[in-house]
Amino acid sequence: MNCRSSSPSFDLELVRKYDGLGPRYTSYPTADRFTELFTADDLIDALSRRDLGKSAPPLSLYVHLPFCDTICYYCACNKVITKDHGRSAKYLRYLGKEMELIAGRVEPGAIVRQLHWGGGTPTFLSAHEMTLLMRMLRDNLDFAEDAECSIELDPRKVDAETVALLAQMGFNRLSVGVQDFDPAVQAAVNRIQDEAGTRNVLDAARANGFSSLNVDLIYGLPRQTARGFDATLEKVIAAAPDRIALYSYAHVPHLFKPQRRIDEAELPSPETKLAILELAIERLTSAGYVYIGMDHFAKPDDELAVAQRKGKLHRNFQGYSTHADCDLLAFGISAIAKVGATYSQNVRTLDDYYARLDGTALPCFRGWRLSADDRLRRDVIHALMCQFTVSIAAIEATHGIAFGRYFAIELDGLKPMIDDGLVETAPDAITVTSRGRLLVRNVAMVFDRFLREQQKRAGYSRII
Repeated sequence: MNCRSSSPSFDLELVRKYDGLGPRYTSYPTADRFTELFTADDLIDALSRRDLGKSAPPLSLYVHLPFCDTICYYCACNKVITKDHGRSAKYLRYLGKEMELIAGRVEPGAIVRQLHWGGGTPTFLSAHEMTLLMRMLRDNLDFAEDAECSIELDPRKVDAETVALLAQMGFNRLSVGVQDFDPAVQAAVNRIQDEAGTRNVLDAARANGFSSLNVDLIYGLPRQTARGFDATLEKVIAAAPDRIALYSYAHVPHLFKPQRRIDEAELPSPETKLAILELAIERLTSAGYVYIGMDHFAKPDDELAVAQRKGKLHRNFQGYSTHADCDLLAFGISAIAKVGATYSQNVRTLDDYYARLDGTALPCFRGWRLSADDRLRRDVIHALMCQFTVSIAAIEATHGIAFGRYFAIELDGLKPMIDDGLVETAPDAITVTSRGRLLVRNVAMVFDRFLREQQKRAGYSRII
């Protein structure tokens, strides 16, 4: 069965049976496993080992820009809500300090293949500040001529002139938050956004040569109905973005204070939420979008869809990616890096960030050094998440194990999913079927040793 070319099938009873809490597996081990025993010195050591004994991998960069001048009640990002645009000037100065400290540890000649600005609202920065930030990045690190440079945009906060400036700075991909065009839903989450303004931003991006446009949607928001979301889908499909991310809203007000402003009585019932998801899958796949995995759809000629067909899709902290071979350097509060066999995360607050850098220390406060078992399980989980199939021979050859013996417990744990038609096994492969694609996180969780040993799931989002 060529699962990579098939659309997901929607089985309501299976979704109800398997829906629960689980990781999104942008890394393995997941960030909640990171420990403060991993320090800035460990990150420095990892950077120093990049070019030992072989050519170092290229670089991917992430910059976290946390500022927003309004709050969206559903948001679970690490953000700073402020009307004071002067605060970003100080933040940029400290980003410059962090870049200098990191760049000084990276070997000469390292090439940046990817850049992403996230937040927050990156365009909270003024035109001068954005230009300055890009100059600082390019002054500290060498960019490939064809580097993939992406940015997250709030279309309420930018105009065609800003989009043109971003193109001049080197950005060639953007992601636009929509969530839902229904005015009732927008009022409930404090994000009023019209279709015309969003279309203007997408049109400006195309006019300025952006090669990939993504639109973010969320299902499960207060006051959502299948009929209302169908109208949103119609408008988004008409705008024809290259990619669409369809996220499930996770209501966890005990973790994210802004969500306490949402009236829980207005959240859609589980039945309505599932109906919205089923509708969205049908509408998007009928419109020609390929289901990439998790909550992502792409046009058939988009790089993500092509990479998946070729077995080269990758997953990192920004989601699905076509660059599997990069080390990720991350700048700003809460940003997560991957260097060699390590993960590291920066402190989460501005005060801590500034204090560490004032002491000329990297702002890393926790992380993880991957063991051989971690790397093995990461390869299995990422193969499931990205390709929906695991080549047993490839895993055995790469890691020097006998798959059946090493994963005897896990293979036994897959049996209920095999019985339910979510997974097929053969001597040479484990494959997620079309019935199981929406539930691939459940399949991946079987191979998560930490999850099996600790059963800690309270901090995760729902599967569906």
